[in-house]
Formats: sequence, structure tokens, C-alpha cells
Amino acid sequence: MSWFDKSIMARKGVAKGAALSRHEITEEVQGKYHYVYGAYVEPVLTVDPGAVVSSETHDAFEGAITSETDKPTEKLNFPYLNPQNGPIYVNGAEKGDCLAVYIESIVPRGPQPRGTTVIMPEFGGLVPTADTALLTAPLPETVRKVEVDVETGVKWNDRISLPYEPFIGTIGTAPEIEAISSLVPDYYGGNMDLPDVAPGAVVYLPVNTKGAYLYLGDCHAAQGDGELCGVAIEHPTVTTVRIDLIKGWTIAAPRLENDRFFMTIGSSRPMEDAARGAYRELIRWMAADFGFDEIDAYMLLTQCGRVRLGNMVDPKYTIGASVLKSIVGEPR
Repeated sequence: MSWFDKSIMARKGVAKGAALSRHEITEEVQGKYHYVYGAYVEPVLTVDPGAVVSSETHDAFEGAITSETDKPTEKLNFPYLNPQNGPIYVNGAEKGDCLAVYIESIVPRGPQPRGTTVIMPEFGGLVPTADTALLTAPLPETVRKVEVDVETGVKWNDRISLPYEPFIGTIGTAPEIEAISSLVPDYYGGNMDLPDVAPGAVVYLPVNTKGAYLYLGDCHAAQGDGELCGVAIEHPTVTTVRIDLIKGWTIAAPRLENDRFFMTIGSSRPMEDAARGAYRELIRWMAADFGFDEIDAYMLLTQCGRVRLGNMVDPKYTIGASVLKSIVGEPR
């Protein structure tokens, strides 16, 4: 028996985590990619719980940057970044439910060099931005194109290769009433840029409106904690996820489970508020489903809680707070 067989998705999902149908969202099927999370567009696909969906995702620039001589300010039309596949309408999903998304695989596609990272004016963790307004001149626009391969990894240069460690940078459900840019992370998920949202993990997302409206895209081939210059190794992929529905499990923010830990995810500014939000939800989860007293959980996490920095560059910063399964055991 694998850890997944005992996961919350497998135990509580309508489909019990099983793969019951298969679907593809190719570029042709997708047609127009979306730059806003909301329930005000036609779903590209309607599925039942238990659906396995493979999507042809674009990189964060929808392929607009093709050469190291390109200038991002000339090629990109801000805020049209982070193109999203979907939305996927999930039958039976209603406000107050939870969407469970198991990430089966992320495979690069497209011609080499298919990986791209850039420096753009007023964007990044160590430069003046619109939110951190300074008179300092922007850094020079820079584009780096790199080869990305499952086996050989990310070829940074002739001396350095990084392992291929893909994850979904942006995934979430539609807010109930708002339409929000795919650049923004929040309670519905969105542009969290959290490396743990990787193959082998289950992401739990709140359902805010009928059908859930699942979006995903912006897959990264590699990224350090913080996504420091603002842009990871962006690349086009075929990303395959398994979708299930947990009825009546109402969560305030995204959660994640893998073979080692349970995690809650907070997005806010300043960064310490993202950490506070993530830890508070983890404490409340431990109290609701693991039999802990909140004060005891607060004190315990002080000794063994872990945080993972997703991004420190987006309109809101993202942090995941986690606890090992070996410490808290299985939820009730």
C-alpha cells in the first residue's frame, strides 16, 4: 500500500482518489489561455470526480520570448503573464467543498532551449518595484535561455546543471465573486510558486463557487526558495493531474499533502503575515482533524514546524507551513 492510498483524497474523495476517466487539453482544445481567475468564462472541460486531465501548458510568457536578444519590455504585455489552462468545471462541486488535485506528472515539451528566465524592470526580490518604490535605476533587462530535459536536468552553462524538479507555479479555483489576475496568490490558490506543488503531491483547494473552476499553468523546471529575481526556469509542459472532490470539507486556504508532511499555505504581505496565516491554519487543522488542543499544537509547532518560502516577488508572498506525518499521525 502506498502513502496515497491512505491520503485524505483517497479516503474522503467522492472517487476515493481513483482514476475513472481521462481527458486532454491540447493547445487547440484550450484555444484562448486565461490570465484571470474567475467563474465568468465558459469552462474548457467539464469532468466528474476521478478525472485525469493532461494539459499542454505554456511557459509564463506564452512563448513570446524566444531569444536571449529579446527585451521583455518589448515582447511582453504586462499584466498578461502566467497563461492558465482551463477552467475545468467539476460536476458536483459546490461552495464549501474542497477540490483535491493529485499531481501525477509534469513533462517538458517544445523545442530546445525551452527554459526561460529573465530580469525585468521593477520586478524581483532585490530591486525597486511599484510596491517598494525607490529612485534607484532598474537593473538591465536580461534573458537567459536554457535546455531543459527530464534526464539531464537544466543546463545552466557548460559547468553547472541543475536537477529537473518541476512543479506547478500557479494553480487554483475561481473566487466566488472576484475576477483576479493569475499573477496573484490568495485563499483560492493562484500564483503561489511553491516548489512542493510537485508530482506526487495532493493539493487541496477551497471550492468557492459551483463547479470549482480549476485553473493551472506556469510550470517551473527549477526554482530556489523565494524565486529571487522574480522568474524561475519557466517552460512549457504536458502536466497531468487527477481531480477529486471532498464534499463538505471547508478550508480557508490551500493545503498540501505528500508522503512526508501536511502543509497549509498562506499568501500575504508582509512576509511574516504569510507565515502567520499559514501557521494559524495548520494549528486549526491539527485541532479539527488530528485531535490536538490548539494551545498544544501552537507549542508543538514551535518545536517542529517547518516553513517553505514560495515566492517573495509577487503582489502577495507565499509561505507553506508544514508538520511531519510521523509527528502528528493520520487525521481522523
